[in-house]
Amino acid sequence: MFIMDGVCYAGSFQENIKVTEAKPLVGRMLLLTFSTGEKRLFDTNLLKGSAFSVLDDEKVFRNPSIFHGVVTWDNGNVDVAPETLYHDSIAYECEDACQV
Repeated sequence: MFIMDGVCYAGSFQENIKVTEAKPLVGRMLLLTFSTGEKRLFDTNLLKGSAFSVLDDEKVFRNPSIFHGVVTWDNGNVDVAPETLYHDSIAYECEDACQV
């Protein structure tokens, strides 16, 4: 846990980590590329609360945007901090020939 600008966050602080690419996959999974160069898989089904129910709409889920390193959907009405995406995702390693 850490506090930044008066806000308490779960996990550990990842200085200046940003999402550089977000590719939607089947089952509401995201293949994310971070500013560290790492690729990680994140399950958006882990996002709870009514704010994230819009992701149940396949058309919305399939169209993420990245705004200043933050993944957003629905014209910026829904977003997830890159630190959360990093902390709650798993490392993804694949040979160049691998397709997702």
